Amino acid sequence: MALNTEKNSYTVIFAIGMVLVVGALLAYLASSLKPTITENERLEKQQNILYAMGINNNDGSSVEFISTAVAPKEFKNNITEQLVLTVDASGKIIKKQTREEYLEEFKKEPYLIDIKKQKSNYKNGAPRQLPLFVGEKDGKKVYVAPIYGKGLWDAIWGYVAMDENMVVQGAYFDHKGETPGLGANIKQRFFMDDFYGEHLLSDAGVFKGITVAKGNADPKNEDKTDNEVDAIAGATITGDGVTAMIKSDLKLYVPYFKSLKNM
Repeated sequence: MALNTEKNSYTVIFAIGMVLVVGALLAYLASSLKPTITENERLEKQQNILYAMGINNNDGSSVEFISTAVAPKEFKNNITEQLVLTVDASGKIIKKQTREEYLEEFKKEPYLIDIKKQKSNYKNGAPRQLPLFVGEKDGKKVYVAPIYGKGLWDAIWGYVAMDENMVVQGAYFDHKGETPGLGANIKQRFFMDDFYGEHLLSDAGVFKGITVAKGNADPKNEDKTDNEVDAIAGATITGDGVTAMIKSDLKLYVPYFKSLKNM
């Protein structure tokens, strides 16, 4: 008996079969590719953290990461300590964990903490985990913190390296979908390099952050205590996003840096 392919039932059964086959195939691919995706994420984050603290292959005005082949070794050699600070809704540090303590409790590396998820949960009143990577560059201790925010079109993020006085020692920014030639320029050297030497605190020790300022009176960025860098022309909203994520995320680290003064 020939199969009647004109019936509606045949179409429905065929569609269901295709959905099941495609679904199973996608599930298999996701499962098989997960180790590769996780490894790429690990290497990328290590490169970003090292870039922020000045360990990169920059040449001239280009942005050049160290290669993925040497990133794990350089990360191990230059990052001397990994901490996770947990803060409550008031911003008080309620837990401080070493890498080993965090690994034992959560079974993952501190640099794989989902900053977007942590930030979202924190807005809803949950405690927030703050990764902090401590390293040494040219004999000077450097603290690198991840930040996350929203640009004009989608997510923006970065890593900011600071000394014990919360003076910026380097920065790396990236984006998911900002406008090429405009907001996308937050990951260009001319913008990121401006943050070097900028103070996050006032002379009185009050957290001010750094404002990406349109019409900044210091376009050559010679004044490092004005808490401002020059904005990118035509990228006001992206710049505002950088300002917001610096102020909202790095402010949470202030109690830790204050505690360093008492050690």
